[in-house]
Amino acid sequence: MRFAALVIGLLVAVVSTVSATALTYRLEANEKACFYNYVDQQNAKVAFYFAVQSGGSFDVDYTVVGPNGKVVLDGTKERQGDFVFTAQSIGEYSFCFNNEMSTFAEKIVDFEIAIENEQRAQLPSRQGASPEQASALEESIFKLSAQLSTISRNQKYFRTRENRNFSTVRSTERRIFNFSVIEGLMMVSMACLQVFVVRFFFQGARKGYV
Repeated sequence: MRFAALVIGLLVAVVSTVSATALTYRLEANEKACFYNYVDQQNAKVAFYFAVQSGGSFDVDYTVVGPNGKVVLDGTKERQGDFVFTAQSIGEYSFCFNNEMSTFAEKIVDFEIAIENEQRAQLPSRQGASPEQASALEESIFKLSAQLSTISRNQKYFRTRENRNFSTVRSTERRIFNFSVIEGLMMVSMACLQVFVVRFFFQGARKGYV
């Protein structure tokens, strides 16, 4: 029981050092949307992830600007991105998405902003445990936390791929349906045209015979 309480206490301490924001936003055509996050400690790790789930060509422009007005990250027509950078300055960082390149297509963007302090939480002491055992347990917990974060990002990546594949399938089905309708109309038109031409020749031949 004491060992389980020790592990749970460390997990709570690890989670408490990370603040994250995950959102899904509908970016309208010709719209620029910015989101802000305040970093209260210097040299904190900032993780920024985004993925365009639907709309247009699944691409968007993005910009990350620091509190001093300096551009930290930027890109054009990107489908998704996964970045980690060190916040050199304390202050408010802006994360902007720009869809001004699209005149009519809206975009669905999933994104996550996480701020993590580089300082690790101290492992609670347990009676009878050596420093080597505590250090090994601490490393295992942090490795487990990193692996869970990797799994979460992989799930988001596969979700994005799934949405894009479904969108491609729906677009292909729509094109096949439209092509079938056009083909049917063309066949009916050709049949009507053939009947008209045949009747015209027969009527012309009958008049010439009379």
